[in-house]
Amino acid sequence: MKKSFFHRYLSAGCMALAVTLTLTGCDALFDDAPEDKLTDESIWTSENLLDEYTMAWYSNMNKGWSALMSTSSFLGMKYMSYITPAFYSDQTTYGMANWVNSGVGEEMASKESTVILYGRNRWKDYYTQIQSVNRLLENAGKMPTAYRQRILGEAHFFRGYYYYMLMRRFGGVLLIDHNYDPLHSDERFPRASYEQMAEFIAREADLAAEALPVKHDNRNTGRVTKGAALMLKAKTYFWMGSPQFQNKSKEYYGFTDDKSREYMLKAIEAYKAVDALDAYRLMSVSGTKEADIAQSYHDLFLQHNNAESILEYQHGESRLTSEGAHSLDQMGMPPVLTGTQCAYCPTQNHVDEYGMRDGKPFDQQNPYANRDYRFYANVLYDGTTFRDSLMELHYVIDKTGKEVAQSGLTKYGTGRNNGFTRTGYYMRKFLDPKTSYPYKDNEGSKQDYPIWRYAELLLDYAEAAFRTGDVKTALEKVNLVRQRVHMQPLESVTLAQILNERRVEMAFEETTYWDEIRLGTAVKDLNGSTNPLRLIKIVYRADGTKTYATEELKNQKAERAFRDYQYYGPIPWDEVRFQGIEQNTGWTEK
Repeated sequence: MKKSFFHRYLSAGCMALAVTLTLTGCDALFDDAPEDKLTDESIWTSENLLDEYTMAWYSNMNKGWSALMSTSSFLGMKYMSYITPAFYSDQTTYGMANWVNSGVGEEMASKESTVILYGRNRWKDYYTQIQSVNRLLENAGKMPTAYRQRILGEAHFFRGYYYYMLMRRFGGVLLIDHNYDPLHSDERFPRASYEQMAEFIAREADLAAEALPVKHDNRNTGRVTKGAALMLKAKTYFWMGSPQFQNKSKEYYGFTDDKSREYMLKAIEAYKAVDALDAYRLMSVSGTKEADIAQSYHDLFLQHNNAESILEYQHGESRLTSEGAHSLDQMGMPPVLTGTQCAYCPTQNHVDEYGMRDGKPFDQQNPYANRDYRFYANVLYDGTTFRDSLMELHYVIDKTGKEVAQSGLTKYGTGRNNGFTRTGYYMRKFLDPKTSYPYKDNEGSKQDYPIWRYAELLLDYAEAAFRTGDVKTALEKVNLVRQRVHMQPLESVTLAQILNERRVEMAFEETTYWDEIRLGTAVKDLNGSTNPLRLIKIVYRADGTKTYATEELKNQKAERAFRDYQYYGPIPWDEVRFQGIEQNTGWTEK
């Protein structure tokens, strides 16, 4: 089985580099190792060791589909919990009730101490990688010319990328562009303005684009490319041109005036540059019947590095956990298929985002008929089948008149905390019906995790065009996405329609969470008090009729909270004191 470049090095190379650096393990590579060990001449002159050195840049940019949800307080295990950012949006929720007590659950509920802890960890992780890049760039002259260009391209990409990640979490941060040892230096750094962040990230992206190829050979498939670098530049401008960052009180929160048009126009030019590479396209969706169209669209998300992918987290072709396999299918499996976690349960809030097709009216007594084809690809609902099993997500009335939950609404097994859907739905998107489940020993799932893909580029472009007055182009870009999946083109378009198209096309992808931040809608949409998650309750009656009722999930005010000041996360207090910078408004030291 072919390994990706990523896991080829993680599985074999990390030990070799550890020996070279006299380290004890990969986890300590950039965090605890003495600096003099990291600058050993053998690293900068060896292509293999340099590639192994860069692996931390790839592995820390995202966790991909890997997830850990612990509720144990032993050794702080609950605060090691992590999952895709999409989990924080209103499109999905968890099936295991005790997950509310995990670190992720506490962060979703805005428990301040947990939010501060997670913020400190992310700040540290991102700056660790930036320092690693700075260290390499300081030694760039020692690298042989044969492979210097590609590695320098990766370095500039990741320095820009990690600053982009920091900006999304904290606003303007400390721009450190050289090797920096705070223990032996009097140097201090101010917080950068948004404009300075934009200039720095865009410059890094340009340097990366100049050095990187449009496409790698098969051995290096999955590495960052010229297209990924240009997309980073576009995404940075797109973020900065969004509503949340205009007319702010301080320059590290955004712009003190309105620069939306200026930065959206810059974003459009960057998206055009990605398009001009002629390296990406929408993958086609085949079929003429509803089930065939839905299946064809669904299967696109099981492919690795296809023509639509601009950047994705590489989990590899192998199903071995030692080579990057994850537990997505196990975590998402319905109980009728022996699933016990049911981690991704689409909400009625999300189901309502799928429109009708061909102008058909919505039928309250037949709510799953004639919906957007993507609904059938993305969501498991009552009456559909998956892995040859019928999804019975309803109640029946027994002889005593009692409502009895059917198989899809009851847990599998005897575990006290085993989960089942709280919403009446399970996720279908990304699940692979061909994955052997239950997993064999040391095996898992192999779906890659999309970070940026061409459909997102088109929808970004559409929004940017609309916000700058080019409604015609906005309509064209949206219709490209819709028609790919056999949906009828829109005759005209509004901003609300563009944003809804994003929610449908990008369902369960992390941009659905980040959109809430950049649009300034998180306080409204991520709070259980203002936007409670909703479920559907379906009852089959003895006379053959069915009832469909939507209800709010319980405990929404306690489970989901987002305060206005959380648009800008808490900078570690040690950093605030050491650098003499201002903390983001709203955060207080306990």
